[in-house]
Amino acid sequence: MKISLTSWSFPACTLKESWSIANALGISHMDLGLLHGASLDRDLVLTDPQSAAAQVKDIGISVANLYWLFGDTPQDRPLTDLTALDQNTADLSPVLKFAEELNIPTMFLLPGVSKSGQSESDLLANSAQALRSMVPMANSHGVKLSVEPHVGGLLKSPNTCLEFIDAVPGLKLTLDYAHFACMGFPQTEIDPLARHAAHVHMRQARPGALQAKLAEGTLDFVAMVETLRSVDFEGFLSIEYVHQNYMNTLFDDVLTETIQMRNLLQECGVI
Repeated sequence: MKISLTSWSFPACTLKESWSIANALGISHMDLGLLHGASLDRDLVLTDPQSAAAQVKDIGISVANLYWLFGDTPQDRPLTDLTALDQNTADLSPVLKFAEELNIPTMFLLPGVSKSGQSESDLLANSAQALRSMVPMANSHGVKLSVEPHVGGLLKSPNTCLEFIDAVPGLKLTLDYAHFACMGFPQTEIDPLARHAAHVHMRQARPGALQAKLAEGTLDFVAMVETLRSVDFEGFLSIEYVHQNYMNTLFDDVLTETIQMRNLLQECGVI
């Protein structure tokens, strides 16, 4: 296992500045995405993935994971909207070329959110149908495709996640214990998802709070690392403290919490 840092942890920074912070902290890899600062140029990735990858290479970033949205927001062109499937699949092709250029091992999408007038079971079925066409595409580019269960999304429980994974052969999880802890699930109920993880986000949380200071949450990270080791997880543990309006995550010292989490992971033998 290795440590990475999310580029969106420092929204006031440029991508180059965020990478410099990672380097200064001795973190060798970074996750890239489209939201919350230090983001990629979506249009360039879609129209000229080689040039977009070259810009990242010029900065010197080693990329651990790619977070992609097909629309401008999680509600725009979600996986649950099968009328957008052809367009989303078409967009995925250059995105995967971009990922392949940078040797990005994993990529995650959001599984979708509830929508008025549609049952959640139908939405989950739509999302699974879309992903069944996308997973083989990703595999052909050497990328493991995953979804991230999150607060407000369709994957509202660990059991729902397990059922969803079974419905999409080859699909993995970008696993963030914090989302489930925020929803009130104890760590032991989240642990069975570890064997399906391709990528893991690391931040403290507690019931009702998606993000908490390391000393003020309920997650046991030493136990979490041991659980991941027990299922032979060999991916990245990505530190994801953020400064966002989303879920009231505006009030922590992101740099201090990032350093404390790095120290704890290093004490657990993660490099």
